[in-house]
Amino acid sequence: MYRVVIVEDDPMVCLLDRTFAEKDSRFRVVQTFQDGRAALEWLTQNPADLLVLDVYMPLLTGVELLHALRAQSIPVDAIMVTAANSTAMVDELLKLGVVDYLVKPFTVERFQQALDTFCRHREAVAGEAVSQDELDKLFAPPESGDHSAPKGLQENTLKLIRACLQTAPDQGLPSEAISRQTGLSVVTIRRYVNYLVERGEAASTVNYDTGGRPCRLYRLQS
Repeated sequence: MYRVVIVEDDPMVCLLDRTFAEKDSRFRVVQTFQDGRAALEWLTQNPADLLVLDVYMPLLTGVELLHALRAQSIPVDAIMVTAANSTAMVDELLKLGVVDYLVKPFTVERFQQALDTFCRHREAVAGEAVSQDELDKLFAPPESGDHSAPKGLQENTLKLIRACLQTAPDQGLPSEAISRQTGLSVVTIRRYVNYLVERGEAASTVNYDTGGRPCRLYRLQS
């Protein structure tokens, strides 16, 4: 399990970061900090795998924190979650080796994509040598295929919804139930299941036996 440290001075964003990270069983948030100096002091004494890091913070900015960590050869990766989006800032942070860069406000799907990118990097360099196939997964653009997500949709979210529908009863599940099981918003669920229906992977029916408003149910095609 990867150890995550969140460095974010906005309590609401910090809570979102923590909630989104801990939805993925590969990650555990071990510490949160509201300024870079406190984070640096802790990281010099304790191991961590991933920082979820803001730029603009008191005492020590995210950029200054990364410079200090690199100067001390502390091997922790970073995902930036910040409102700072100037080209100079982005360029500097990329040169410091950040894994991904999310501009606030962000979605749970985009946050999950960043976690997946981090995991691909870690898995690729886990052995003594890296194969070309492993390097291609990191640097080559994804190939299009029958099951790849179109622009605007995330493949990991499609997989999550497919997995949920695989366990659905024969009559299917409403979007609200899928939302509760996956932790995604109802609006997001409807967008993704409509795509699956258009592809012919899923079917939708309307249940009129609800005693109230008719309810649309979704299930995978057999």
